[in-house]
Amino acid sequence: MQTSPTDGPIEQDLVLVGGGHAHVHVLKSFGMRPLPGVRLTLVARDLETPYSGMVPGFIAGHYQRDDCHIDLVRLARFAGARLIHAEAVGLDRAERRVLLSGRPPLRYDVLSLDTGSRPTLDTPGAAEHAIPLKPIDGLIDRWERLADRLCAAAEPLHVAMVGGGAAGVEVVLSMQRALRHGCPAVLPRFTLVTRGRLLDGHPPGVARVFRRLLAERGVELREEVAVASVAADGLDLQDGARIACDAVVWATQAGAAPWLAGTGLVLDERGFIAVDAGLRSLNDPLVFAAGDVASVQPHPRPKAGVFAVRQGPPLVANLRRTLAGQDPRPFTPQKQFLSLIGAGDAYAVASRGSLVAEGAWVWRLKQWIDRRWMRDYQDLTSMRPVPRSQPPAEMRCGGCGAKVPAAVLARVLERLDLPGTPTGVGDDAAVVALPAQGPLLQTVDFFRAFVDDPYVFGRIAATHALGDIHAMGGTPLTALAIAGLPPARGAIQEDDLYQMLRGGLEVLEGAGARLVGGHSAETAEPGLGFAVTGIAGPTVLRKGGLRPGDALVLTKPLGTGVVMAAAMQGRARAPWVAAALEAMQRSSGPAAACLVEHGAVACTDVTGFGLLGHLLEMLDASEVDATLDLGAIAALPGALELLGAGVASTLHPENARAGARLAGAVPDARTALLFDPQTAGGLLAGVPSERAEDCVRALHDLGHPQAAVIGAIQAQADPTPRVVARAR
Repeated sequence: MQTSPTDGPIEQDLVLVGGGHAHVHVLKSFGMRPLPGVRLTLVARDLETPYSGMVPGFIAGHYQRDDCHIDLVRLARFAGARLIHAEAVGLDRAERRVLLSGRPPLRYDVLSLDTGSRPTLDTPGAAEHAIPLKPIDGLIDRWERLADRLCAAAEPLHVAMVGGGAAGVEVVLSMQRALRHGCPAVLPRFTLVTRGRLLDGHPPGVARVFRRLLAERGVELREEVAVASVAADGLDLQDGARIACDAVVWATQAGAAPWLAGTGLVLDERGFIAVDAGLRSLNDPLVFAAGDVASVQPHPRPKAGVFAVRQGPPLVANLRRTLAGQDPRPFTPQKQFLSLIGAGDAYAVASRGSLVAEGAWVWRLKQWIDRRWMRDYQDLTSMRPVPRSQPPAEMRCGGCGAKVPAAVLARVLERLDLPGTPTGVGDDAAVVALPAQGPLLQTVDFFRAFVDDPYVFGRIAATHALGDIHAMGGTPLTALAIAGLPPARGAIQEDDLYQMLRGGLEVLEGAGARLVGGHSAETAEPGLGFAVTGIAGPTVLRKGGLRPGDALVLTKPLGTGVVMAAAMQGRARAPWVAAALEAMQRSSGPAAACLVEHGAVACTDVTGFGLLGHLLEMLDASEVDATLDLGAIAALPGALELLGAGVASTLHPENARAGARLAGAVPDARTALLFDPQTAGGLLAGVPSERAEDCVRALHDLGHPQAAVIGAIQAQADPTPRVVARAR
């Protein structure tokens, strides 16, 4: 889902790494009041970020999963931010680039880090046998696996919680409450072990309340004893004692990501980024940090969500000031704050300074505060951006004056290092020696960007362009790129073009094709396409050639059109978008070879006209009819739900006109799926029926788990071929 461009050329890139509590406030602020000329990018390992204050309540059963997660796809869309779904693994500060796992680095002008912390599992055996509470974004999944194991046991098991801070206490009581209601017959025994005193750092009255509550709930408490080692069957303590147990949950003090040590940033003694009172790095004025990953030197505070939340507004203000060329302003956090710790049941303990209170009313207060905070980032429809004046747009040249500058192209080509292709002053056209055998296959595809991530967009564009060659059983040889980029500063255009072409090049090279050149121009929105030349194989698959009795095989699920349309409207959940993007990047090359190997007689790729439109093309060319098993056609996650809610791509109504040649279908979501336009969709092929099941099993082994036989070919009954739909 391509976000709206900034007013005028892009002059600066603000990159946020991590979807933590402070960064979600930055996203909301920029959505409400964008900065002209500034492009916002969020790099996130996970597309849903949990609110740490509500996760124990989810474990206890008070909340649903969606209640305590912020959908970063929707929030980034609201903010007008690019969303890069990737994990940061380092920084190249000299080149101002964020190093990402498995993909090219991403440039920045100003950078902010809010990546949280990770468990410190340096106790012998802890890494192998303990279940860590952090990182918080994976805790819910880890808890659900543990709960399934505990409830499936034939007799009650024993769980040890290591760590006597607020997180350890709150989570152990929440786990106990959930299991007491979910599987009371095998309710585990719990022991809490802490190196120091319980809830050290909180007022003494809070610890007294929780010692009482732990005793009342039957949780054994072992204070002031450290764990020496962890084994599969228990804990060895440093005082020589042993606690036999079946599971260990680790809630001790969290540490910093190891890659921070290689950034050259000043770090504190625990490896976290040392920042000043303005949340700016002590030795790099272009790098900011907030949340657990930051260590505010003038104002040390515990690693707690409450401080990350309160760092959001000053972080926004200082990022804006830095982008405007001004110095950040210091931020002084309050010394006293309201602490609310849940006790599993609808009961909580509050403290502020030396004051302590407990009761069901405290839990209700905690719920009200937590839900109010979540509404600020979940209910985006109620927010309205501040109206902004449109600055006078620079008159941009057209024709050849709108080309991307030659210096930018030269640097991109040098970074791509295309084999056998000149990177300096080259000829006007590529010179390619073609194989002597077989006819040539040529195709071209181009579309404007519909995803924010230029690297992923490049991969999808190349996968889509190669689909026509693969559908005909051919081998791609060369490709020419056609790229469009919005006006921007040269360094920004360079990185955008590099990201797009790097993604496309990886797909092309994976298919055995060379990128031999292309053309670029300034456009209102990013766009990319490829003209691909290939060579036909011994068997040229065409749309015609289907025979009565053949089985119809589809290699990919449907639904990219509706999911991406919903993403543009802010109505698609993050996991749905992630699944659609993954499907669009999956190459059809191996699938095409598999179809040929199993005797395919006709084939096409399912793209803009939808499954029904492309099937009708095959039927017209073959002069046959077909039956479709609607229940066998796989749908991407969320596609049927969205279609049922009336969401559709803009091309959907035109594709639905083909429904006049569809018989036996009722107007429901599964029928609507047949009209959904696909990008980089799967292959639809006719395969001899006796070989179809073997073909599908082979496709599963090749990484197409939802490939299926979806119908059969029949003799033509009327002058105009038609499709009969049947529900399983």
